[in-house]
Amino acid sequence: MSVHPIDLFASSVHLRQGGKIHAGKATMEADPDGWRLTAFHARTGADVHADHWEVHPEAEEVISCLVGKIRLYLRPERPGQEEEEIRLTAGTAAIVPRGRWHRIELDIPSNIMAVTLPRGSRLEKRAEA
Repeated sequence: MSVHPIDLFASSVHLRQGGKIHAGKATMEADPDGWRLTAFHARTGADVHADHWEVHPEAEEVISCLVGKIRLYLRPERPGQEEEEIRLTAGTAAIVPRGRWHRIELDIPSNIMAVTLPRGSRLEKRAEA
C-alpha cells in the first residue's frame, strides 16, 4: 500500500471500525461505520453556520482551532442559564459533550478541525440569529 499526502481541507478522513482509515472528497454525509475528521478554512460566520445550533447525539466532538481565534458556545441546558463561551486560539481544542447543542463564531478568519461520530447529527436555526 502506498502512502501519500492528504489535503485535509479538501478531504474528509473517516476513522472506521476495525482500525481502517479512509480519506475521500469532503462531504457532510454521515459515515455509518465510524468517526469523521474534518478540517476547513472559515472566513465568515456562514462557513461555521454561526446562525445554527448543532448537536451530535451519538458521541462527543473535538473542536480545534488550528489557526486564528474562534469562540465555541454551548447552549444552556436549563431555562434562565447563560450560554457557555469557550475561547479557542491557534493550537487549542475543546471537547463538546455528547448531546450538547453548540455553535461556533469567528473572531478572525480561522482554520478549524473537528472530529466526531456524525451519525444522527442535527442543526437547529438559532431563534436569536
